[in-house]
Amino acid sequence: MMDNLKIKFKKMNPNAVMPRMGTTGAAGFDLTAVSMKVKENTLKYDTGIAVEIPPGYVGLAFPRSSVCKTGLSLANSVGVIDSDYRGSISFVFYKGAEFIEAYSYGDRIGQLLIVPIPAVEFVEAEELSETERGKGGYGSTGK
Repeated sequence: MMDNLKIKFKKMNPNAVMPRMGTTGAAGFDLTAVSMKVKENTLKYDTGIAVEIPPGYVGLAFPRSSVCKTGLSLANSVGVIDSDYRGSISFVFYKGAEFIEAYSYGDRIGQLLIVPIPAVEFVEAEELSETERGKGGYGSTGK
C-alpha cells in the first residue's frame, strides 16, 4: 500500500468546497463551482480552490462525466496545473450546438487528478528505434 500524498489546498473563496473523491475507487477529486462568468459562447467557473502540487507532480483538470448532460465541452480539453501555480483552479466550457443547461453554483464541475511526472531530458538522435507502426499516423492502426 502506498503512503498518501498530502496536497495542501487553500480556500480562495469562503464558499469553496474541499476536493473530494466521489467513491473509494475514484481516480479524480471532484471540484465544485463557486462562481460563474458568462461570455458569448463560454462559461467560466471558478472553484475558489488553490492547491500546492509538489515538485515532480502535475494536476490534470478534466471535466466530469456529467458534462455529457449539459452540451458543454471543456475549452482546453484537459487543464494542466503546474506545481508552481498557486492561483484558483477554474474551468472554461464552450457551449456546444446542443447546449442543454449550465452547471450551477455548488455543482461539481470537474475533477482533479494528481499525477507523477518523470524527470525528462531530450537527446537529439540521428535514428530512432524501429516499431511495427513506424511512421503511420492518424488512423494507421485501424478504427
